[in-house]
Amino acid sequence: MSADHVSLEWDERGGVTVHMDGSPQSHVQPDDPTLLVFEYVQHLALALDTMPAGPLGVTHVGGAGLTLPRWVEATRPGSPQIVLEPDAALTDLVRAEVPLPRRHRIRVRPVDGLTGVAALKDDSADAVVTDAYAGGRVPGELVGAAYVSGVARVLRPAGLALWNLADEPGMRWVARVVATVAESLPHVALLATHEVLKGRRFGNSVLLASATPLPLDVLQRDVARANLPTGLRHGAALTRLLAGARAFGADGEPSPPPPEAGRWRAR
Repeated sequence: MSADHVSLEWDERGGVTVHMDGSPQSHVQPDDPTLLVFEYVQHLALALDTMPAGPLGVTHVGGAGLTLPRWVEATRPGSPQIVLEPDAALTDLVRAEVPLPRRHRIRVRPVDGLTGVAALKDDSADAVVTDAYAGGRVPGELVGAAYVSGVARVLRPAGLALWNLADEPGMRWVARVVATVAESLPHVALLATHEVLKGRRFGNSVLLASATPLPLDVLQRDVARANLPTGLRHGAALTRLLAGARAFGADGEPSPPPPEAGRWRAR
């Protein structure tokens, strides 16, 4: 089943991987939306799990298979969620072939992240999750100072902003993103596998940012209990990563191209 550049690949367990331009973008397990296959999605979920119990108002920039919105709905029923996904063909295909759960409060808007966030009200979200790629790269506009300030405006005072980022060993592009985000949301941390944090391979990391202190003790405990080799970088260790990193201007720059297009995000 496909819609131009979008295709769905079903597996023997009843799960489906959403591909765009030949690259896997997300995995959905319709019968169990709490089953998260990609490591970076597990890291996003781990970060959201640190927030207070009960429904969360979450804005997602990037939709794909709507994996994380489904997880939020399953773990925090009744959460009002907005998904900003400009690819209407992708959304139509996913909703037709992998329907959303009944009585959900997930609303998909066919707009890009920069435009969609600018249209949201002040203090309207508990969390903003930016997980959007084009051609295997994070668009520069989603890490620029203009977008970051918009995210900070939309977040409630104790809200949490998350970015799914991808970079080469050394993480110099990620360092610039962190420097940019910290200008608007000064409390920052990074979640990633140990191999990525140690600079051993190209890979994903999740940036956490807030206007208020992050629950680092809770994060550290949950990282230690995680079922995958996850590390948390903050404080002095994160400061060392940022050494010499210049914040982006209003527009930002896209992430480095993946070394193996079509395979790099499937773990």
